Amino acid sequence: MLDSDTKRRIDTARDILVGKVPDPKSQVEQITIALIYKFMDDMDTESEEFGGRRSFFAGEFARYSWTKLTRAGLGGHETLNLYAEAIAKMPENPGIPPLFRDIFNNAYLPYRDPETLRAFLKVIDEFTYDHSERLGDAFEYLLSVLGSQGDAGQFRTPRHIIEFIVAVIDPKKGQTVLDPACGTAGFLISSHKHINAVNTDPQGNSILTPDDKGRLAANLKGYDISPDMVRLSLVNMYLHGFADPHIFEYDTLTSEERWNEYADVILANPPFMSPKGGIRPHNRFSVQSKRSEVLFVAYIAEHLMPSGRAGIVVPEGIIFQSQTAYKHLRKMLVEEYVVAVVSLPAGIFNPYSGVKTSILILDKSLAKKTNWLGFFKIESDGFDLGAQRRKIDKNDLPEVKAEIVEFLRSIRAAEPMEDFEPAHGLIVEKGRISANESYNLSGETYREELQPMTTYPWHKIGTLIKTITPPAKVQKAAFAKTGLFPIIDQSKNDIAGWTNDEQVLVYPDEPLVVFGDHTCVVKLIEMPFAQGADGIKILGTSESLHPQYLYLILRIKPLANQGYRRHFSKLKEYKLPLPPLDVQKEIVAEVERYQQVIDGARAVVDNYRPHIPVRSEWPMVALGEVCSIGGTITRDVDFSLPYFGADSIESNTGKLRKTETAQIQRVSGPVYEFAGERLLYSKIRPYLNKLAIVDLRGYCSSDMYPLLPNRSKIHISYLAIYMLSQSFNKDIRVHYERASIPKINRSQLFGTTIPLAPLEIQTKIVEQITTEQELVSANLDLIDRFEKKISETVARVWGKEDSSPL
Repeated sequence: MLDSDTKRRIDTARDILVGKVPDPKSQVEQITIALIYKFMDDMDTESEEFGGRRSFFAGEFARYSWTKLTRAGLGGHETLNLYAEAIAKMPENPGIPPLFRDIFNNAYLPYRDPETLRAFLKVIDEFTYDHSERLGDAFEYLLSVLGSQGDAGQFRTPRHIIEFIVAVIDPKKGQTVLDPACGTAGFLISSHKHINAVNTDPQGNSILTPDDKGRLAANLKGYDISPDMVRLSLVNMYLHGFADPHIFEYDTLTSEERWNEYADVILANPPFMSPKGGIRPHNRFSVQSKRSEVLFVAYIAEHLMPSGRAGIVVPEGIIFQSQTAYKHLRKMLVEEYVVAVVSLPAGIFNPYSGVKTSILILDKSLAKKTNWLGFFKIESDGFDLGAQRRKIDKNDLPEVKAEIVEFLRSIRAAEPMEDFEPAHGLIVEKGRISANESYNLSGETYREELQPMTTYPWHKIGTLIKTITPPAKVQKAAFAKTGLFPIIDQSKNDIAGWTNDEQVLVYPDEPLVVFGDHTCVVKLIEMPFAQGADGIKILGTSESLHPQYLYLILRIKPLANQGYRRHFSKLKEYKLPLPPLDVQKEIVAEVERYQQVIDGARAVVDNYRPHIPVRSEWPMVALGEVCSIGGTITRDVDFSLPYFGADSIESNTGKLRKTETAQIQRVSGPVYEFAGERLLYSKIRPYLNKLAIVDLRGYCSSDMYPLLPNRSKIHISYLAIYMLSQSFNKDIRVHYERASIPKINRSQLFGTTIPLAPLEIQTKIVEQITTEQELVSANLDLIDRFEKKISETVARVWGKEDSSPL
C-alpha cells in the first residue's frame, strides 16, 4: 500500500528534476534508475547483515556503491561524475542479473548540474526498501504520473479499465498472454493477478503448483517499439515478482521475426497515432493500410490461436471510418472474430486526451458459433471525465461486465438470443451488420426506434397550442422607470436583461411557454415581460394542455437543434402523450417538489466559499518566497497534449469546467509548457484570479502562470484556497496596470503577500475545507439525483425511457 511519505518523496524528486528534465517519461526513467540503484545497495547491505557478502557492488564495481556515492566530503562534480559513470557502466557489471543489466542499458545522466543531482540523490536516499513489493508500490505511483507517450500516440490505460478488460477476457492458467504494444506492462501484470486470484481455495490460498506458476510467468509476453518503455516494463514486471520477464524491444508492425508466434489471449491498447507518411508494414498483413490502429487490430486478430480471445482498446475510426482499409478490417472482424463492442465515454483518457474510444472483444471460436453481436455502452467508469478524474458514485463497469459475461455464456450454451435485453446495450444479428456495406460497428446504427408504450393518447403539439401576438408597444411613460420588466429572448439565459425603454410588453394571465425558433430554447414565463429580438414564439395552450406540463416535456425531451434555421414548424409536428389535465397537474406538482430540493441544494453550491481563518501570529510572506514559475515558454509543442486557457476554469471555484481542455493546435503564439502538479493562475482581466490545480504534462496560455509551490513551505491546496479569497483578490486589484487590457505581471503577483501558517496547520485547514467541499459535492449529487427523478417522472408518462445512443 502506497504511504504518504513515499508519494511525497516521489513528487519531490520530480519537482527537483523538472527544471532539467521537463519530459515526464524521462523523469520516470531517471527516478527508476536511481531507485533500482539504491535498491541493489540495500540488498547488499541486508546480505552483509545476515553474514553474507555483497554481490551487486563487488570487485571493481564496489567503488560505485550507494554508500560511497553519497558519503560526506565528496564534491559536487565528483558525485556527478561518479554517478554518471556508474549508470553508464552498470550493464557491464557481472554481479547483477541480466534483467538489471537490461534496465541500465543505454542509461545516462541527461544534465550536468551537481546541485540538482545532490538534491535528487538526497531524496532517493530517503527510500529504504528491504523487499521489492514495497518498491513496487512506489513504482506503481511513479508510473501513474506518466502522460502520453509522445509521438507514439499511446496513452496510459487506466488500471480499472485494464482490470475490466482482463476480467471479461478471463485469461486462464496455461494460456499464453501477449500484449504487442505493452507500454509499462499493465495488461500483463493484471492478467497475472487475475489468474492468481481465480486459482485460490476458499481460505484464499493459491492452488497453483510450482509448475503452474513457472508456466504462468513464461506465458506472459510483451512487445514494445520503445527501448524506454521496455526498460519500464522490465522494472514493473520484476517488482511484481517476475525474475525473468519476457518483454522484447520489437516493432510489431514492420518486423517479421515474431510473425509466426501466436497467443491464446491478446490484450492491448495499441497506439492511435500514425507517423507522418504512415506506417510501412511488411506484406504479410491481410488488410493493407498505413494506419497504425488498423494494422494493430489486424495483427491481433490474425495472431490468435483457434480458440483465442482478445480485448483491444480502439479509437472511433475503427468503429465507423469509411475508408476501404477500415471497412475491410470490420468485415473481417464481423465474419470471423468480434463478439462484442463496448463503447467508452470520451474523456476516459483525461487528462492526456479526450479521444473517444471503444473496446473490441474478440473470440475466434464463439464468433463462428453465433449470428449475434453484442453492443454495450459504459456511460460512467466511476470517475468524472474532467482533467482531474475525480472519483464519483456512478460506475457502469460492474453491470456491463456482468452483462457481457452472461452474453458470452449464452453463446457458449447455444441459448436463443432474441430475448436477451441488456440494460446497457443491445444485441444485433450479424446479417443486419453485413447488410450495411460499411460494416459499421456503432450500436446506435442498429437501434430500432422504440415505439411509445403509454396508455395516454398522443397528440401533435401544433393541435394543442396557439401563438400569442404581443400587444402594441407600450410607451415609456406607461410603466415604471426603474426597469421592472425583464426582457425575454431565445438565448439560454432565463432573462436577457431589464428594460425601462419602449418595448413590446406581454402580461400573461397564466404561465406562458416561450420557444426559441432558431435555438430550440424553451422558457416558462409567469410574470409580465418585454419581448426581446425577433425569433421567439410565445405559446398559448389549449384547455387540455397545462402550460407547465408542455414546458416540462420540452425541457426533458427537447427538440433537436439543427443549426441556425427556423424550428417552429417542426415543433408543431412533435408528438407528446396527453394525460388528463388533473394528471398533468399532479406531474407538475411532483416536479415542482423535486425542483425545490434542487434549488435549495444549488443555493448551497452557489454560496459556498472556502475560508481560511487567518491568525495574527502567522507571518505574511511574499508569494514569490513560497512558489516559482513551474513552466517554460515555448512554441515547439506536442499536438497530442492538453491545453488550458482561462476559459477552462470556473470562476470562484478553483475547478476545471466539464470541457476543461482544448487541443493545442487551436492556439497561436507562445504557450507555457509544464509537467507535474501546478496551480494555473490567470493573470489577465477579465479572467483575473481564476485558478485551478492540475497534475499532468501539458500547456497553458501565456496569459496564465503555471505556479510551482515549494512543498516544504506550503500546501498547494492551501495556496489555492487563499488565492481565491477576497483578501487576496483585493490586494491583487491594486496592481491593475492602466492599460486597455489590465493584467498582473510576475513581480506584482510574487510581491503580493499571503499568510503562511505552519505546514501542519495548513494540512489541517485543507482537510477541513476538503470535508466541507465533500458536503458541497453531496449537494451536487443531490441535484443530479433529483434531476433524474424529474426525467423519470416524464419517462413514466412517456411509457418507456429512451435508451441513450451507443
